[in-house]
Amino acid sequence: MSITRRTRIALAGLVAAGIAAAVAVPSLTDDTTDQANVAAARDTDYGPEPEADSDLVTQADQIASMASGTISPDTMINRARTWLTANGGHQVPYSMQRVWKDGYRQDCSGFVSMALALGKPGLNTVGLAGSASGVTKHLSSTSQLKKGDLLIDASTSDGDFRHVVIFEKWANASHSSYWAYEQRGSHGTTHRTLSYGIGKDNYDPYRPLKLSGNGSGGGGGSQTPVPSATWPVLKSGSRGTDVRSAQQLLIARGYGISADSSFGPRTRAAVIRFQKARGLAADGVIGPNTWSKLIVTVKYGTKGQAVKAAQNQLKVYGYSLAVDGSFGAKTKAATLAFQKNHHLAADGVIGPNTWRTLLGTR
Repeated sequence: MSITRRTRIALAGLVAAGIAAAVAVPSLTDDTTDQANVAAARDTDYGPEPEADSDLVTQADQIASMASGTISPDTMINRARTWLTANGGHQVPYSMQRVWKDGYRQDCSGFVSMALALGKPGLNTVGLAGSASGVTKHLSSTSQLKKGDLLIDASTSDGDFRHVVIFEKWANASHSSYWAYEQRGSHGTTHRTLSYGIGKDNYDPYRPLKLSGNGSGGGGGSQTPVPSATWPVLKSGSRGTDVRSAQQLLIARGYGISADSSFGPRTRAAVIRFQKARGLAADGVIGPNTWSKLIVTVKYGTKGQAVKAAQNQLKVYGYSLAVDGSFGAKTKAATLAFQKNHHLAADGVIGPNTWRTLLGTR
């Protein structure tokens, strides 16, 4: 029996909803791309979104003014973050039929339109990705992704099952996953690690043309200056290189935990002890205030766990280093290169500004 990929996704969604007994689901083993997209659809729980002529979508005659003016990638991320708590301290619920109090549609593309300060109620994914809208440009590779870029499944070959997420930063040195903001069904606004677009699927990388300081105007572009870098927020359940670096910094300050890249109970307990010792709010969350007390300035000749934390961060940016805990010539050279690329004082010392930029600009 021959069925479309859209039908396969819909049937897989029924299975995920627990009513598979009523449906005979055809085999999905004949195409690895379909399998990946079915899994992604089940994970995000997204479905048909409003089409371009819907009253819930910004119309074509309004698009010309949507890309006027620019915002920084950090401003975009901060706007996206507001929906995590905008609903009385909780995330904005997902809906393709409703708009939130700020006037933006409560689905994935409405969320991205809000983050980019585009016209209300927002474009759909085809509008975000389409060259006619003049809102984004297609990137040739995910290796070009920077803060504020988008991963979009805008394919219409499977009907109107589409999705878009906001890239924040890489989650590991191998660039096999990244931190992202998304608006997804049954969950609402979410901040988590994803791998859409890294493997074989329908997701492609795009750069919003509204973003300033992110190479959006063509060419290499300059990086966002350090004052706009934002410390990541880590808490129970967080994973990745930032967690490993935080754990190594805690170890450097005498806390007996493992640097396993997973923010579990032992890490949380250590964070709370550290916060109490430093007169901070002891909530077990590593935010800006905790980071500023936790970081350790390292430079040529320094050895130990704090150096490993810095080396792990430099590797995320593509610098080839051994994470050996010894701040030698190669680590200094990588630090100087990083500082120059991010418009920092190039002194080869990883102090507060360099730490914040390492952790907050990718």
